[in-house]
Amino acid sequence: MKLLKLVPENTNLDFMRWRNLALALSLIATIGSIVFTMYRGLNLGVDFVGGQLVRVTFQQPIDVEKLRGQVDSLKLGDSSIQEFGGPRTYQIRLPKPGGADAAANVAATRVKLMVEGAYPGARIDSVDTVSGKVSEELAKDSALAIALAMVGIALYIWLRFEWQFGVGALLTLAHDVAMTLGFFAFTRLPVDLNVVAAFLTIVGYSLNDTVVIYDRIRENLRKYRKMAMLPLLNLSLNETLARTVVTSLTVLIALGVLMAIGPEVIFGLAIAIFLGVLIGTYSSIYISTPVLVWLGVEPDSFLKSDEKDVPQGQPA
Repeated sequence: MKLLKLVPENTNLDFMRWRNLALALSLIATIGSIVFTMYRGLNLGVDFVGGQLVRVTFQQPIDVEKLRGQVDSLKLGDSSIQEFGGPRTYQIRLPKPGGADAAANVAATRVKLMVEGAYPGARIDSVDTVSGKVSEELAKDSALAIALAMVGIALYIWLRFEWQFGVGALLTLAHDVAMTLGFFAFTRLPVDLNVVAAFLTIVGYSLNDTVVIYDRIRENLRKYRKMAMLPLLNLSLNETLARTVVTSLTVLIALGVLMAIGPEVIFGLAIAIFLGVLIGTYSSIYISTPVLVWLGVEPDSFLKSDEKDVPQGQPA
């Protein structure tokens, strides 16, 4: 039986031909994502803003405005109701009531009794309560964890390769994280601790392919000392293309199944990693690799001075 090859062995795509166009599009998209995220903000879950989150599954589709009016009639503060994964499941978000934790329990009980009385057969899936102090600490720790992960990975690549590779890795990570944040700001999907875990996964996985490509570039820099830089980068990308396609495709298939039929509680995590892998595959080709050209890397940039003087045709 003949093995299936998604990428033919003689593939020779000119990736670097489109590097400047890709840079312009990526720059516009990244800046746009950052500006839009700052302007509109993220739909932060109770993990980060504090409050209560009641998740309810109804027997049949309901009138959301009617439900909002019923919740507001309880006078528990400004409420937010959002569909969650389907037309029969909703999240009711309430501000954290003042006073002791008993006040929060009383508020949650009032919402549960109202829902069960007005909508027979409705099921309360979960009730989450987070205090303001805890949510503030979680937000700071999450941001710090993502920042430290990005810096740590960039330093590792810097030490393993050269500083130009470290800069490329950091720019790639910034691009991937900014694009994913922009997606969550645009779709208004809730950002909770699961999504933070997804961002940390993105930071680690998005450079998985980049490290492989960088390693092949380093090998080819030693092997083809007289080859021009752009053909050398194209050669390295084509040599690793089969691995890139197969690895990314298998991960995307698994995440696609999770998004389609997986539990709703991990939908945000699955879609964040799915998007991160997709963007990371693109950025490993059109961000991390062209950065080496923009930073002035040449085939002999990392050779010792005595090696550079070896005449062509003689062994190095």
